[in-house]
Amino acid sequence: MDNFNIMDYAPIGVMFLVAIGFAVSQIMVTQLIGPRKRTATKLMPYECGKDPVGSARDRFSIKFYTVAVIFLLFDIEVLFMVPFAVAFKKLLQMQQVTSISYGTIAFVEILVFIATLVVGYIYVWKKGTFDWGLQARAEARAEARAMVAAKKAELAELRKAA
Repeated sequence: MDNFNIMDYAPIGVMFLVAIGFAVSQIMVTQLIGPRKRTATKLMPYECGKDPVGSARDRFSIKFYTVAVIFLLFDIEVLFMVPFAVAFKKLLQMQQVTSISYGTIAFVEILVFIATLVVGYIYVWKKGTFDWGLQARAEARAEARAMVAAKKAELAELRKAA
C-alpha cells in the first residue's frame, strides 16, 4: 500500500450517499403524502397491544425486574457456553499432544460456572420469582386496579381545585 488513492474509497462513499438518500426520501414521502388526521387514540402511547395503565413513573413489582435480570443472566450464560464448547474440543486435542491437562482444567472451571448459575436459579425460584400462578395474577390485577383508582382520585382532586 505505497500510494493512497481516494478513488479506492468511492464505492463506500456512494453506498453512504445512497443509504442517507434513501432514509431522507422515506421520511419526506411519509410527511408529504401520509395521513394527518390526529385522534386521541392515535396519539395514545402503544404498549404491547394494551391500554397503558398509570404513568411511566409508577412503581412496578420487583418481579418484572428480577425476571429481566434472570433472562440476561441466562442469555449471557449461553453466550459463554457456545464458544467454550467449540474451544473445549481443541483443548482435549491439545491434551493428547502435551502432558498438560488443559481440557480437565477447563472442564472443572465450566462446572463451577454452571454450579454458580444453578445456585442463582434455585435462589430466585425459592424467592417465588417464577410464580405467575392464579394468586400472583390476582395480586397483579388488584395492584393495577389500585393504581387506576389512585389516578382517578388524583384527577378528581385536580378538577375540584381548578
